Amino acid sequence: MKTYLHVLLLTLLSISCKGQSDANAERNVGGPCQDCEAVLDFKALNIAPKAIDTLPGFENNKPKLKITGTVFQRDGKTPAENTLLYLYHTDRKGIYQPSKNPFGWEKTHGQYRGWLKTGKDGKFTFYTFRPAPYPKVQEPEHIHIYVKEPNTIPYYMDSYFFESDPKLTSEKRRSQKNRGGSGIVKLEKKNGIWTANRKLILGLNIPDYK
Repeated sequence: MKTYLHVLLLTLLSISCKGQSDANAERNVGGPCQDCEAVLDFKALNIAPKAIDTLPGFENNKPKLKITGTVFQRDGKTPAENTLLYLYHTDRKGIYQPSKNPFGWEKTHGQYRGWLKTGKDGKFTFYTFRPAPYPKVQEPEHIHIYVKEPNTIPYYMDSYFFESDPKLTSEKRRSQKNRGGSGIVKLEKKNGIWTANRKLILGLNIPDYK
């Protein structure tokens, strides 16, 4: 009888531990993305992401941008709380220029980067400047954006592109995967700053997302 109870107890403990492990596991979605690790740099930098923030270089560069948006759950209607957003882009010469003492992925992504975290309403706002395109390359100006949901590994969404960019050709538009929804935004001058809004939908057109 003691042996039976002992085996039963071990079985229950095993099931319980497995259940806790599964609950804490992060879903592997989005496909290959080596530099998605950059999303987690904020931890070592002791940054507490907020829903509104300003990226480095905003004060000293033009044109200045204000980008707003809302992150939604997969249904496209329910605001997504506690979603981490990571953004980075080139300088006004089209270079991912790091600072004098770069940390982590800044060495590759440059210093013009930042992190945001949505509140209950799913909204976010960041201030930055319009990046330049890569030198001697027919690539439109763009801002990279990655996301990290509470129980999912980081994955990337379609970059921000600007509708007014002459390098944003019809072919380039057609080649977009619409990960998280279209990243092509229209800039409008509001209160002296170029402003755009984008709706992000978690999991939309993201591989292995269920």
